[in-house]
Amino acid sequence: MEFTYHLPVNLIFGQGKAELIGKETAKYGKKALVVTGRSSTKKSGLLNRTIELLKAEGMKAVVFDKVTQNPLTTTAEEGAAFAKYHQCDVVVALGGGSIIDAAKAIALIAVNAGNLSEYLFGKLSTDQALPLVIVPTTCGTGSEANACAVLTIPETNDKKALRYDAVVGKASIIDPCLMTTMPKPVFAAVGFDALCHNMEAYLSSKAQPLTDMMALQGIELLGKYLSVVYEDYGNMKAWEAVTWGSTIGGMVLNNGLAAPHAMEHPVSGLWNIVHGRGLAALTPVIYEESISYAPEKFAVISRLLGGRNENDCVAVIRNLIRKLNLTTSLSAEGACAEDINWLADNCLKVSKAALSNHPANFGRDDLVRIYQKAM
Repeated sequence: MEFTYHLPVNLIFGQGKAELIGKETAKYGKKALVVTGRSSTKKSGLLNRTIELLKAEGMKAVVFDKVTQNPLTTTAEEGAAFAKYHQCDVVVALGGGSIIDAAKAIALIAVNAGNLSEYLFGKLSTDQALPLVIVPTTCGTGSEANACAVLTIPETNDKKALRYDAVVGKASIIDPCLMTTMPKPVFAAVGFDALCHNMEAYLSSKAQPLTDMMALQGIELLGKYLSVVYEDYGNMKAWEAVTWGSTIGGMVLNNGLAAPHAMEHPVSGLWNIVHGRGLAALTPVIYEESISYAPEKFAVISRLLGGRNENDCVAVIRNLIRKLNLTTSLSAEGACAEDINWLADNCLKVSKAALSNHPANFGRDDLVRIYQKAM
């Protein structure tokens, strides 16, 4: 048995832990750039509370609130220029996965030369970034627990992962109470994304004992509690389980994902659809084509989700999707069949690593067929 696992995360998990935002951030700087979205943290009061907590520790803060879903490299570069103009020395990411990923990119490019696309494609490399304190408000991407950030280059619609240890949070404050303001459709989409992280990490050829141990717990927790939270937002035990399952997913995805994410990224890169809904359209179709290549693993996934064996794994996943009101297709999300060839080519361009991790060895013709079935 041989493997390596390096992920220097500092997780601060629990109800009420958001009150530590000021104390944790003050360890790393004097002036914070608070990266957030346009509305949710303002409506919930979390943004104002964060600024109060920072001021209580003698810190100054400026807000960058231009991040949207499927964040763009241009937005992150604008945020980095804003951080430099205001001489910020620490970044606070306040929001969902798109916010966190953009904040990571901002922290990186604020102290490095070049543009983000050069770092996304490995033309430039770095071990430097502004320190980050991460406060997730959705339980889906797990970005609080890894070295990854996914961004889209608007000139090419390439959606690709940035991977540098420098953007691992100095502290990730994970408070399940912050998740409860999500609208149900948002919760369903991000929750399914979290489940996919765990399933794909377990199926991946990069899987190893530590990631297997975590991914299996993540699958079990999310399989049991996603629908519970969806039906009862007041169940804090279930919220804790789902939030922890999401964070686990973020830790294991750092080791490598598989075909569903590889194939979804071109879809949301081109059409800006909701990532979790794209996964709901693609994952069952991909797994139908994959079970014969790893029947033992699909049997384990099925049993953790309440099924019997590999033969009912896809049916069990579809049933969970139905419970979350996520049943959809790529065309229903706004994708166009005439772009399938572009999707297949782009998948091979931007997601080759994740695609190569998958149990089935999908070629271009396979990708075209799967995209057609998912339409």
